[in-house]
Amino acid sequence: MPVDIATLSIGVVLAEIGGSRAGVPSTPLVVLLGFPALTLALLAVRGFYRRRPRGTIFDDLRVVTTTTALAAMVILCMRAFSTPDAGFAQQGARLWVFGAAFVAAGRLTYHWNERSARQAGESLRPTLIVGAGRVGRLTAQRLLEMPQLGLKPIGFLDKDPLSPVSENGVVLPVLGASWDLESVVREHEVEQVIISFSTAPNDVMLRLVRRCEELGLAVSMVPRLYELTTSRLSVEHLGGLPLVSVHPSDPAGFQFTLKYALDRLVSATLIVLVSPLLLAAAVATYLSLGRPIFFRQRRVGLDGVEFDMLKFRTMRGLPEERGEADADWATRQLNGSAATEAATSSSELRTPIGQLMRRLSIDELPQLFNVLMGQMSIVGPRPERAHYVRRFETNIYRYSERHRVKAGITGWAQVNGLRGQTSLKDRVEWDNYYIENFSLRLDVKIVLLTFAAVFSWFTTANE
Repeated sequence: MPVDIATLSIGVVLAEIGGSRAGVPSTPLVVLLGFPALTLALLAVRGFYRRRPRGTIFDDLRVVTTTTALAAMVILCMRAFSTPDAGFAQQGARLWVFGAAFVAAGRLTYHWNERSARQAGESLRPTLIVGAGRVGRLTAQRLLEMPQLGLKPIGFLDKDPLSPVSENGVVLPVLGASWDLESVVREHEVEQVIISFSTAPNDVMLRLVRRCEELGLAVSMVPRLYELTTSRLSVEHLGGLPLVSVHPSDPAGFQFTLKYALDRLVSATLIVLVSPLLLAAAVATYLSLGRPIFFRQRRVGLDGVEFDMLKFRTMRGLPEERGEADADWATRQLNGSAATEAATSSSELRTPIGQLMRRLSIDELPQLFNVLMGQMSIVGPRPERAHYVRRFETNIYRYSERHRVKAGITGWAQVNGLRGQTSLKDRVEWDNYYIENFSLRLDVKIVLLTFAAVFSWFTTANE
C-alpha cells in the first residue's frame, strides 16, 4: 500500500499541474484528496492488499486500470449532479490517466524488485504443507520451482506420510502430525499453511484450520478434484453445506468460435507486417542451408487431426536423414523419468543463423500460415508429433484432453518455462488449465508474456 499511496499522490499532483498549464480549471481539494482515497479503498475491497501468492504483473495492472477507472467514474458522476462547472470531465479524465499510469509504474517497479529478491531466495514466507502424499509433494515441487510466488516450503505435517519427501535435491522433512502445529509454527516461524490431502479425519483438519486462523497464519487449500477446478466458480448453500458449481470453458462454444475467427484475422495481419522479416529469414536459411527452406513435420491438432506444421530450417542435413533429436526425452517421459537438459548433438547441428532464429523464435513464424489455414491457433497447446502422440495418450495422464482445442504457436505452458526437453506431465497440466480457464484476456496475457520471454532471452544472450 505505501507504494500505491506515493504513486497516486505523485500522479494527482502532476495531473493538477499539467491541467493548470493546459488551461483546465483547478480541481477542488476534496476531489484531489477523494480520488486517491477512493482508489485505495476499492483496491482494499477487492482484496488487493491481502496476503496471497503473488500473481503476475499483468494481473495487477488489470486491477489497477479498472479500479482507478471506477474511482474516476464515481467522482465524475457525483460532480455531475453537484456542480455546474464544465471542466470537471477533463479534471476527472486527467486524474484517472495520471493515477493509473503512476500506480502501474510503481507496481511494475515493485514487482521487478520483489521478483528479483525472491529469485535470490529473499523475502520468502516459510510455508508448512499439511499432507505428505502425492498432491502434497506436487505442491512442494511447484513452490520450489516458482519462488516468485513468495512461498518457501519448509516441511510437512502428516501423521501417516506415504514416503520420504525429496524434491529438486532438497529434502523436505515431515515435521510432525497435526497436534504438533503450534510447536512447528514457533520453531520455523511459519507464515503460510497449505492444506493438501491427508488421511486425517475432517474434524481434525477443521480444528487445524481454525487454530491456524487463531495464530494469524494465512491458510490456502488444495481442493478435491482440483483438476476440474477452474477460475469460474459459483457457490450455493444448502443450509450450511456449500454446493460448488464449476463453469469451465466450452471448446465448442461461442468464445472459441470467436477466438478462431480472430486468429485468422490476426495471422493475416501479422504476415503482412512481418513479411520483411519472413523474407530475410527465408533468404538467410537458403544461403546457409539451401533448399528446402521450410521444415515440415506431421503434428496433431484439434480432435486428433494431423497436419504439416511449418518452421524455418535451422539444422544441417535433411530432416529425413536424421533421427529424432529428442528421442531420449520421449523415452524418459514414457518411463516416468525426470527431465534432463537437451542433448548437445542437436545444438551442434544448428547453423549460427539457426541458433539465432531458435533463440528469438523466428523459426516459428511460418506457423502463421498454419493459423491462416485454420490448422493452428495463435495461442494453444503446442502440437506434438503424430507418432509420439499415440504413445503419450496411453501413458501420460490427461494427455489426449489437450486436443479439445487447436494447437498454438505459443501457449500457457511455454510462457511458464515448459519448453524444450521439460516435463511432459507438467506441460499437460498447464495446457489443460488453459483450456478450462480460457478467455480472450488470458490469450492477450499469454501473448504479452511471450514477447517478454523473447525479450528476456535476447537480453540474456547479449550480456
